[in-house]
Amino acid sequence: MATSGGGGAALCGELLDYKTEKFALTRNRRVGLLHRLLQLAVLGYVLGWVFVVRRGYQDTDAAPHVSVVTKLKGVSVSRAEDARRRLWDAADFSRPPQGENVLFLVTNFIVTDKQVQGTCPEVSSLKGMIRVASFLGIKTGKCVMFNSTHSTCEIFGWCPVENDTLPRPLLAEAENFTLFIKNTVNFTKFNFSKGNTLQTNDPTYFKTCMYDPFFSPSCPVFRIRDMVEAAGETFGSLALLVFGGSISVRIEWDCDLDQPAAHCQPRYSFILLDRRDVWLSPVCLCRTASYYWDSQRQHYRSLLKLYGIRFDISVHGQAGKFGIIPAAVSFGTGIALFGTATMVCDLVLLYLDAKADFYWKEKFEEVRMSCGTTWEN
Repeated sequence: MATSGGGGAALCGELLDYKTEKFALTRNRRVGLLHRLLQLAVLGYVLGWVFVVRRGYQDTDAAPHVSVVTKLKGVSVSRAEDARRRLWDAADFSRPPQGENVLFLVTNFIVTDKQVQGTCPEVSSLKGMIRVASFLGIKTGKCVMFNSTHSTCEIFGWCPVENDTLPRPLLAEAENFTLFIKNTVNFTKFNFSKGNTLQTNDPTYFKTCMYDPFFSPSCPVFRIRDMVEAAGETFGSLALLVFGGSISVRIEWDCDLDQPAAHCQPRYSFILLDRRDVWLSPVCLCRTASYYWDSQRQHYRSLLKLYGIRFDISVHGQAGKFGIIPAAVSFGTGIALFGTATMVCDLVLLYLDAKADFYWKEKFEEVRMSCGTTWEN
């Protein structure tokens, strides 16, 4: 019991010990060189990365309010198998209606003309497949011939069923269409707003300019062909050889509000998200139909199955401005990092150096004081 009590007293004594710093000048050139190199590395990190690159002295707003308005322009003419010509403008080849940040550009289509409600074969060619559940109409339960040698199920729906013949390229001129993208960002934390359109008094500027990252970076008008090529693809292979694809248009704002507002400019990037082969899963926007009545009051429709390129426009950004608190935090972090250089050098001296035992004795000294001891100068 006495031994146990003595151990407890020793433990309590250790808990009440106080350790103070002791500085020892060590003339070791290798460790001294290491110390200076570590200090230079910390200084370069703090000044170069934290303050210059990351602008650690600034308060930031990384969640701006954004607005995107789009407008597609262009005219194309397609010619059907019966030699009829059809004119396509923005209301025809742009889906959904103008103004959204998701845009579908029609580059090809399949037309099924003069459909009327009634009963007919479920498939219209040998390329058609018998479906367990028909999406073209309601099965009547009858088996009918759709040509002289093949039969299929009969359905009640719009007849004849939609054409599945692969068309030749019909809207190749779409590569020269232009897309106007108007974007505005608002960093509410700093009450700062900026748009990607050039402030000009020339009313013809936006009608004649074309975006170029080097010669015309402030023009928000983009040629479709240029956007596809910037995404690493060609319009011909994407829209004509395969049936469409999906391209991401990314607008990035990185604004240093300690600089003049004119320096806050957007950066555009184009990324090919999807490239679809028609045999696997073509990029088909939708089926759209035009309804009409003939002179006999018979109800008809013309069905269009549309293929093309989908553009997804996203906006990201952040703004920074000098702030006392982030500057103090970054500066304090830099000061603390300088202490790590001393700690690393101490570890080298105490554990890796050939004279580690000597350094231990010089760095750590135990001083015992009794209750009745007094110290005099």
